Amino acid sequence: MRDRLLAAPVVPAPEPWRSVAFAPVGGLLGIGFAAHPDSGRDLVMVVSNDGHGLFDAVTGEKIARDRDPDPEDSTPDTVADLTCPGLGRITGSRVHIAGLFGGGLHTTTADGWTLEAVTPAWPNDRVLLSRDGGLPHAGPHGERWWHIFHSHYSELRAVGFSPSGQTIAVATSSDISLWTRRTDHSHANGTEA
Repeated sequence: MRDRLLAAPVVPAPEPWRSVAFAPVGGLLGIGFAAHPDSGRDLVMVVSNDGHGLFDAVTGEKIARDRDPDPEDSTPDTVADLTCPGLGRITGSRVHIAGLFGGGLHTTTADGWTLEAVTPAWPNDRVLLSRDGGLPHAGPHGERWWHIFHSHYSELRAVGFSPSGQTIAVATSSDISLWTRRTDHSHANGTEA
């Protein structure tokens, strides 16, 4: 199994997934998901040593930034439920943050997608995406499972799906990568891609 994982190259996520963002975030501590209050679009909140940021998960655009959050709420470890206050369009809410201080994100979707972080060559984590149980032991790479991210330069912080199952986020200590299977068109007419 280890040799099989080590031999699998990083490949693009399969359809219907598309990459929408790779954003540097120095000192990234954790991430969390929220829903846009008007459109329901997935939003990704990033907590770092340099403040808080909010990304639109469909476009990858950074839509809000707080460089100086209240010190009592600047990191999720200051509260028992690992939350931080929302910003921008989600001001007034609290967002659960997964990362350096604990917590977790969804690893499966209702329609059969699965994410798994594996470490066949410590300390370099690999992120695997699979469909319908196609983990590395159950089919060929590139057909039932895909190696979509390799953290060979920074420490992995969090990997997971949004609660809607429409976004994949991979956060390291230095950046965030986002994939979506939604399009602006699917939001406009209320359907999913």
